[in-house]
Amino acid sequence: MAVVVARGNDPVDKLLRIFKKQVEKDGIMGDIKRKNFYEKPSLRRKKKSIAARKRVVKQKRKMGLME
Repeated sequence: MAVVVARGNDPVDKLLRIFKKQVEKDGIMGDIKRKNFYEKPSLRRKKKSIAARKRVVKQKRKMGLME
C-alpha cells in the first residue's frame, strides 16, 4: 500500500507526485488492470509466452545478433 506522509509545509503537488511514483513502483495499477476482468488460464499462458518471445528478440536485437 502506497502511503505518503506530509512533513512540514510540503506542497500538495509534490506529495501527489511522490504518491504516483510509489503506486507505479508497487505495480498497483497494473494489478488492478489485470484483475479488472477474468482471464482464462490458457490465455494467461499464451500472453506470458508471447511476452517472453518479445523479450528474447529485444535482447538479441540489443546485442546485435539480429538484423
